[in-house]
Order: sequence, then structure tokens, then C-alpha cells
Amino acid sequence: MAAFRFFAVVLACLGASVTPVVADSAFRCGNELIEPGMTQGQVLAQCGAPTSTSEETQDVRSGPQVVGKTTVARWTYASYSATRVLVFDGDKLVRIE
Repeated sequence: MAAFRFFAVVLACLGASVTPVVADSAFRCGNELIEPGMTQGQVLAQCGAPTSTSEETQDVRSGPQVVGKTTVARWTYASYSATRVLVFDGDKLVRIE
């Protein structure tokens, strides 16, 4: 019975160590900290040009009704240690993946 309990605890620990990919709240670009709320111009000044970019126009909704449009840009910065995707809504950085 003790061996079974030990095995169950080991399996539970192994399962708990597998974490899903979560968005970062900030990352370092050189000596500067890049975080949500910054503008595209601020990020360009600190990090330079991204490795790649994409843009798409999305509907802005209030409940089920479309009340406008917004442009969502995704900037990818690839480096030897990690790849970060910065998501901008309009000119503001809203998420780092």
C-alpha cells in the first residue's frame, strides 16, 4: 500500500510540473524592460525592428453588436534564447506571448 501511495505522489508531482504556455508580462530588450502599455514607437526605439510582423483588422464589439474596427499587430522578436510575440491593439502593446 505504501508503494502505491508513493507511486501516486510521484505521478501527481510529474503532472503538476507540466505547465501550459502563459503570456509574459514583460521582457528585456537589451537593458530596457518592455511591458504592456508601451507604444509601437517606444518598442521600436528600445528593440529595433522586429524579426517579422503581421496585421489584421478586427471588429470591436459591445455585446453582440459591432461598434467599430481596430488593427491588431503582431511583432515577433526571435533571439537565441527565446522568441517573443508582441501583440498591439492600435498603437498600444497589450500582450507579450
